[in-house]
Amino acid sequence: MHCKNLWVARGFAAVALLVSSLSASAVPIKWTDWESSNNTNGFTALGSITTGNGAVGVTYNNPQGVGFFQSSGGTDYWQNNRSGRNAATSPYTGAFVDNIPTGTDIVALRYAGLQSLSFTETIANPVFSYVSLNGNGYSFDQDFDILSFGNASDGNDCGYWGCGTSYKNIVDLGGGVFEYQLLGTGEPHGSLRFTGAFDTVTWRSLSNEYWNGFTVGIEGTADEIFPPGAPTVPEPPMLALFGLALAALGFFRKITYS
Repeated sequence: MHCKNLWVARGFAAVALLVSSLSASAVPIKWTDWESSNNTNGFTALGSITTGNGAVGVTYNNPQGVGFFQSSGGTDYWQNNRSGRNAATSPYTGAFVDNIPTGTDIVALRYAGLQSLSFTETIANPVFSYVSLNGNGYSFDQDFDILSFGNASDGNDCGYWGCGTSYKNIVDLGGGVFEYQLLGTGEPHGSLRFTGAFDTVTWRSLSNEYWNGFTVGIEGTADEIFPPGAPTVPEPPMLALFGLALAALGFFRKITYS
């Protein structure tokens, strides 16, 4: 490679790295504190999420029932491969999620069928973390992004029950209706995110299997994350970073052609 082209390549690489850093920051997720349950309409669990604006109520309903419900104490199924917690290598953390689900709270499923989460206030960017989805799959009514999963080959520790991969399968049901399936191989443990504002999230378990579990967290309420009248242009710090990126590009162009 000629010297001129080498400087150009390095210049563009530096700019790309700087710009990519604008959106590659993990945020602390506010996880559900599951508090109680009852056998209304099959099974219902109640919990709350504490945000900067107060508490958001969370209701989970499953007409089929569940395998078990753990609202305090018990085994920590959110730890890494039965070896404790390490947020840097957890199956549940990554470029967007900064922290592992708190406590040992978990809802453990066993039956195929429809179920739902509802919130007392519109929430933003919910994160859904799952344990041991090895003999099942979830089909959501909303599109999602898989954020992370426990697979030793990509740098994440395995989950409590072992290693596995996760992937998304989109099914066209016709009439403009789609379902978004979370599937996997091995012992999938991981996190996914729904982007936007939500009051409810609905999905169905695709098969009977004892057991696979989940919890849910949020980035914040919709008012906190998407406040009315919020500016649609980058904030000053972000503008400054863009300026640095452009300056870097100009600098490398000057070196190249001087």
